[in-house]
Amino acid sequence: MIILDGKKVSNDIKNEIKAEVDKMKANNEKVPHLAAVIVGNDGASLTYVGSKVRACERVGFESTMVRLSNTTSEVELLDKIEELNNNDDIDGFIIQLPLPPQINTQKVLMAVHPDKDVDGFHPTNFGKMALDMSTFIPATPFGILELLDRYDVDTKGKHTVVIGRSHIVGRPMSILMGRKGFPGNSTVTLTHSHTKNITQITSQADIIISALGVPNFLKAEMVKDDAVIIDVGITRVPDDSTEKGYRITGDVDFENVSKKASHITPVPGGVGPMTIAMLLKNTLLARERHRKGYKE
Repeated sequence: MIILDGKKVSNDIKNEIKAEVDKMKANNEKVPHLAAVIVGNDGASLTYVGSKVRACERVGFESTMVRLSNTTSEVELLDKIEELNNNDDIDGFIIQLPLPPQINTQKVLMAVHPDKDVDGFHPTNFGKMALDMSTFIPATPFGILELLDRYDVDTKGKHTVVIGRSHIVGRPMSILMGRKGFPGNSTVTLTHSHTKNITQITSQADIIISALGVPNFLKAEMVKDDAVIIDVGITRVPDDSTEKGYRITGDVDFENVSKKASHITPVPGGVGPMTIAMLLKNTLLARERHRKGYKE
């Protein structure tokens, strides 16, 4: 059984990006600049954005954190997005979710210019991804592809089962795993909360990508021998025996499923670290496209 070590691979990617940025600096070129917009004081969101800022520092990117109060109106946020869209110094930016209830999330994500949408959430970029065109792939699916690639996991002709149909992970993964090329060329089944006989489906899968958010959902009896398991789930489960009072748990019953799997991602340390690494990679791509004068 091989652990798909997202921590190690993400460090490798950051080192590769830093080498690219060092070359830019040596040539007196502008380095990539990533901005993050955060509305309110959600603890998890602040932690995520903080880790993105630190990752930017590590690879030599410029970064800007735009903090807005919890009472920010939709109009105020849309004005800030327009400002970032028009700021040539900023190559890409993200809107940290969730947003407060007075703000329409879909409307906000639509307002981000596709050229700066390094999260890959805009319909223009999603559509290009579906059509196999060059674009920004959402960071978590991009990270999963990179893990499969770097560990040389065979996907051609394999049966991939995706659990969960979110726009951020499940749906893009189902498209990407079925595309031509590597990783891809697999036959994909997309399952969700209304799927009947899910155990029957998962037990036939060569590759399972679970992005459900239900702790320990995938049990050993749902998995065939030598399956490849990608666990995207990350849930805080209360645990008084730990210092923090909780432990981070994935969708997969790791202890038992790992005994049957050929490859498996741990939680934490699997898909999670890859997400930030690929956000950096998308920002590097955005800088490159802006340098060449590419316009949507």
